[in-house]
Amino acid sequence: MRRWIVIATAGLVFGAVLFTVTRNKTPASGNSARAAFAGPGEALRLKGTTEAVQSRAILAPRLAGEQVPTLTIIHLALTGTRVKKGDVLVEFDRQAQMRDFVDKQAEYEKLVDQVAEEEAKENAARAKDESELKAAEDNLRKTELEIQKAEIVSRIDAEKNQENLDEAKATFEQLRETFDLRRKAAQAAIRILEIQRDRTQQTMLHAQANADLMQIHSPLDGVVVLNTIWKQGTMGEVQEGDQVRPGVPFMQVVNPATMQVRVMANQQDFPSLRVGQTAKVRLDAYPEMVFAAKLDQLAPIGESGDFSNKLRSFVVIVAIDGNDPKLMPDLSAAVDVDVAEKNAQTNAGASSEKSSAPRGSS
Repeated sequence: MRRWIVIATAGLVFGAVLFTVTRNKTPASGNSARAAFAGPGEALRLKGTTEAVQSRAILAPRLAGEQVPTLTIIHLALTGTRVKKGDVLVEFDRQAQMRDFVDKQAEYEKLVDQVAEEEAKENAARAKDESELKAAEDNLRKTELEIQKAEIVSRIDAEKNQENLDEAKATFEQLRETFDLRRKAAQAAIRILEIQRDRTQQTMLHAQANADLMQIHSPLDGVVVLNTIWKQGTMGEVQEGDQVRPGVPFMQVVNPATMQVRVMANQQDFPSLRVGQTAKVRLDAYPEMVFAAKLDQLAPIGESGDFSNKLRSFVVIVAIDGNDPKLMPDLSAAVDVDVAEKNAQTNAGASSEKSSAPRGSS
């Protein structure tokens, strides 16, 4: 009996030791955990994703005035391609837009010629009408002079001169009214052609603008990164020949010279962080690579968790010092933040407060 008691006691002791060791090796809950830092001190491990400080998303263009369900890629810069500002990143099939442009350009040029022809005709007709109007005016002035001879001419000649004056006045008035009507009619006909010409030009320029949208140029110097999108029933990167819906961000151009890591810290570990703390970044895809870093930004407001509104997570931006060709966006990374200095300052403050507190009387 005594033997069994000894065995049971030893088993309980062994279980307690095993539980203590296992508990010390278990990481904290959430996206962060305590980890051994390279060198003396403590570290808080945070998990996140790399991203470029300077980047531009590339979206499939939306064509103005056209309902196009998908756009077909005929030329594409591959992931990792280094580009300069202005280089062609992607080109979509724009045959329809170019065909519309050529058709409208031919129609526009035809209308331009028609307007010029009508203007030339109107100038010739105006010159002719002005000549006839001038002749009628001169004839009127002549008959007015003849009517002044009524006292020295016979009665028959005076009546004839009066008839000539009335006829000259009627002819002049008719030509003057007809002249104005002809000018208004000619200007209206020319204006109609000008409106047709301008509308055709706008349609032509519209087709050209849509065609230009089908060729996207790089907005900055950097590296091409293709996004994983939903295409043809599966998730993957786009390729030449694929169809993309307008407005979908299928690519981005990043400047790899300055990279950072976006991590989420839980509400328990967030008070241990401050801007300027040193850290080390390790990439899951390249374990041998280690980058020095510092905490650059701390979110002032937490975000609700997926499972409970009471649990909050805070966005932390970690700036990476240096770069490497392998250091690209969307890589999972581990960030070990040096919290030893923070803890030392906290402990020193607590000791100072304790030493300055008055002692109670015995």
